[in-house]
Amino acid sequence: MACETPTAAPSSKAGMSIFERYLTLWVGLCIIGGIFLGRVAPGLAQTLDGMAIYVRGAPVVSIPIAICLFFMMYPIMVKIDFGSVIRAGKSGKPVFLTLFVNWCIKPFSMYGISLLFLGVLFRGFIGADATDLVRMPFGLDLPVGAEHGAGTVVMHEGVRMLEVPLWRSYFAGCILLGIAPCTAMVLVWSFLSRGNDGLTLVMVAINSLTMLVLYGVLGGFLLGVGRLPVPWQALLLSIAIYVALPLVAGYFSRKWIIGAKGDAWFKEKFLHVLTPITIIALLTTLVLLFSFKGDTILSNPLTIVWIAIPLFIQTMLIFGIGYFLAYKLKLTYEDAAPAAMIGASNHFEVAIATAVMLFGLASGAALATVVGVLIEVPVMLMLVRICLKTRGLFAAG
Repeated sequence: MACETPTAAPSSKAGMSIFERYLTLWVGLCIIGGIFLGRVAPGLAQTLDGMAIYVRGAPVVSIPIAICLFFMMYPIMVKIDFGSVIRAGKSGKPVFLTLFVNWCIKPFSMYGISLLFLGVLFRGFIGADATDLVRMPFGLDLPVGAEHGAGTVVMHEGVRMLEVPLWRSYFAGCILLGIAPCTAMVLVWSFLSRGNDGLTLVMVAINSLTMLVLYGVLGGFLLGVGRLPVPWQALLLSIAIYVALPLVAGYFSRKWIIGAKGDAWFKEKFLHVLTPITIIALLTTLVLLFSFKGDTILSNPLTIVWIAIPLFIQTMLIFGIGYFLAYKLKLTYEDAAPAAMIGASNHFEVAIATAVMLFGLASGAALATVVGVLIEVPVMLMLVRICLKTRGLFAAG
């Protein structure tokens, strides 16, 4: 992308749909709608979540939620041209920087920051003795009363559940966000900050492939260290359903559609049809989630604030590290902006999907991942403005 004289920021209307521009508003409406649904039809969400694939008497995969989450993930994967990964060698430094920040720094900084705030500073506000019921880890067959990590096996409505401290459940959701670098919305942030769109696509493809390998490894390790151990088969199943399946479906359907209809039809017609489906799937998932957590939010309205603060600090820290290292590596502004943005932004679709599958739709972990959605747009738009105002510090592209 050619270098331009710093002027007013490009209009967000040019790069974001109505849904993307007002994502925070939609999430807010989902909170209200979900709480209302939980009050007027308390059994609806439980019934839908109960339509699940069971293993050893425990619900493992909620079928309605799995369908919704597939349609959240598939449009992201089908947009990726994985052939661009082969050309990534031409942009070695920004790609290396992205991988280093996303996988060597971000997961561990998220762990430390969320543990400090949720487990120490805000623990009293959340409720030092408050507990949360999460799903029994897939593959485990523990008796009632047995201890597992920081939790205890209890019987709830005829199903064995794990009772854990509430703050640890929120902590688990933050961990799942911290190991999920953005692979979708970063295309919007790169456009708005006048970054290198070609490089951004390369980094999106590489991060998607890297997640297949490292998401489960880092997730299993950090959740275990945080005393919320999850069996490896559960993480592998989560990755297979929520990352690998839409990835494979996206790759082959993209190849077939472009071969049959052409690239122009694929971009102008097919992707346009997917947009409302993605929106409906995401909003449906959020409404169901908040229908479970309404009582928690109403009894402690600042819950979302306590979760949002460490997420906000983490976002600013990772952006600052990435942007500073890009400056030290003498990257052009067009490469530096998306390299810093991709780590700061989160792949909340994967985080929500994994939290729902591992801990349940009603879990605090799932709620924490949704808070990531709530703050995503306003914080990232602020970072776009920071990039545009500081672009003069970098070499011209």
